[in-house]
Amino acid sequence: MNKELLDIKEKAENSLSLIYKNLDDICFYNSNKVIEAFRKENVNELDFNGTTGYGYGDVGRDKIENIFSNIFKSEASLVRMQIISGTHALTIALFGVLRPGDLMLSVSGKPYDTLDEVIGIKENKSSLISFGIKYDQIDLINNDFDYENIVKYLENNKVKVLYIQRSKGYSTRKSISIEKLEKLIKMVRKIDKEVIIMVDNCYCEFVTKKEPIEVGADLAIGSLIKNLGGCIAPNGGYITGRKDLVDLCGERLTAPGEGKDIGPSLNNNKLFLQGIASAPRVVRDALKTAIFTSKVMEDLGYDVEPKYNDERVDIVQNIIFNDKDKLIKYCKEIQKYSLVESGTTPVPGDMPGYDDQIIMASGSFTQGSSIEFSCDGPIRSPYIAYQQGSFTYEYGIYAILNIVKDFVK
Repeated sequence: MNKELLDIKEKAENSLSLIYKNLDDICFYNSNKVIEAFRKENVNELDFNGTTGYGYGDVGRDKIENIFSNIFKSEASLVRMQIISGTHALTIALFGVLRPGDLMLSVSGKPYDTLDEVIGIKENKSSLISFGIKYDQIDLINNDFDYENIVKYLENNKVKVLYIQRSKGYSTRKSISIEKLEKLIKMVRKIDKEVIIMVDNCYCEFVTKKEPIEVGADLAIGSLIKNLGGCIAPNGGYITGRKDLVDLCGERLTAPGEGKDIGPSLNNNKLFLQGIASAPRVVRDALKTAIFTSKVMEDLGYDVEPKYNDERVDIVQNIIFNDKDKLIKYCKEIQKYSLVESGTTPVPGDMPGYDDQIIMASGSFTQGSSIEFSCDGPIRSPYIAYQQGSFTYEYGIYAILNIVKDFVK
């Protein structure tokens, strides 16, 4: 790497040292939570063994779920290799707790694109709406909840599930902080103590010191090929929160009457445990990479969100190009400087669950793992690159510095 790029690195890192120090403090705090959970469950080598078939008596699997509950301060957790993605985990939870005639209200606007057919926003014969479940949404105002209209809605309607997506998805809004989430939940509980508050927590785990259950949410849901898989889990997802609701989700995943008691872990227990053990450090490095990217790309004259010194809610970094060709070029550059498939050239294409063509760069050991290092975006205005993760901080900034060399405005 030439001296000019190393000078850019040194200059950026000098200006980011205090921000990085705060991330180190958060990492240390969350690492303490993880090791205390491991020690409480007395994790040992026998727990690495998996089960086959029905999965009865899978001690390692059960300890993993207890570890998640300890970390999230929840009553119960469902952490399974049979959960394919964040969208799948959310689908299990929604179908698990909603019944025909129930009302689901999203108070963070329209959820992520892949839930359009799950809910029935886009017609699908297997959607919630097709089963007689009603759906409504209240959009955010100035990147915050529309508290006044949420209050009015709850006072005039019996809502079964109040749904909140913290990360921005492919929208242009800001992601939702744990402080805003806590404020909303306190307000909601004064009006309706029974409504199920469900939080899509994808990309947000371990970014701060608190998680949604700690501020009053009933369910928090995410994927293990994002933050909590720590670049090691090969697949899987989690649902954590109230025991009665988690049990319903377990019966949706498997079968009524069997629920969480079945589900073989095969060879995944060790990988899941290693993943959650690595997660605080991996999330910290992903955040450092995102902040470094924000600083360097803004210095090059590009519009970025969040800014390098903004509060971080998730691991996602946006670069707003307002130019289709520059979005495509940036994703190609991310792929070019990745650990895996650096010789592959991503191109926009159709993907299940999306109306727009998507371009995706992912130099990952696990297919679709956005925590390792990835960048993607829909081919639609304002042509935003959504960058996430990094296997380590050093690998991440290697890519960004080389992109600076190749990607001149």
